[in-house]
Amino acid sequence: MDIKSFVITGDGSKTLYHAGIGEHYHSRHGAVQESKHVFVGMGLSYFLELNHPKAVSVLEIGLGTGLNFLLSADYCAGVDVQLDYVGVEAYPLSAEMVAQTGYGQYISSSLWYSFLAQYTDSWHNTQTLAADCLLTGIHQEILQFTTDKRFDILYFDAFAAVRQPEMWTAETLQHVAGFLKAEGVFVTYAITGHLKRTLRELGFTVEKVPGAPGKREMLRAIKI
Repeated sequence: MDIKSFVITGDGSKTLYHAGIGEHYHSRHGAVQESKHVFVGMGLSYFLELNHPKAVSVLEIGLGTGLNFLLSADYCAGVDVQLDYVGVEAYPLSAEMVAQTGYGQYISSSLWYSFLAQYTDSWHNTQTLAADCLLTGIHQEILQFTTDKRFDILYFDAFAAVRQPEMWTAETLQHVAGFLKAEGVFVTYAITGHLKRTLRELGFTVEKVPGAPGKREMLRAIKI
């Protein structure tokens, strides 16, 4: 069964419930506030403040509804940083379903309309949504994904381990960690003993940082 339905979260923004997996795409406490905190705040903003680059590259594992991309692109536009964003997703949503998320109210209208117009094409070729924003969708299982590109930041946004355990194995984490540059930042909403141990064994420094509403802690790791 692969039935998806929209749910209103605690901050008024929508998420999707995936009946086949038995999990929501975002936190029920607030989809937008979770994305802003975990990925934009603890990942993107942290990296930019630390390094002050003119351009940044992001790899997302689990593109889902595109919310993390949209908020990241809007943030980068606001601080005049070029964004090269690659999202890997085994089961892309339809353009019609993405349009129903209503995420346009949280970002600039020009970005939202460009995203909707170019979303389908982004799964076939890199799309230029603005002069300083690139989006590439990769329709693949994560262990089949490969690229010579190395990224500044990795958003690990798979479904929870209890629902999608294959995404949190040492094999998968080692595979995705290889796509990060030295000093690159790995962020995810989760934090477990297994995750911390595995990343340390892969050559990361690991820290617990405050989680989004509804979660006390989350994980951020820096590749040595």
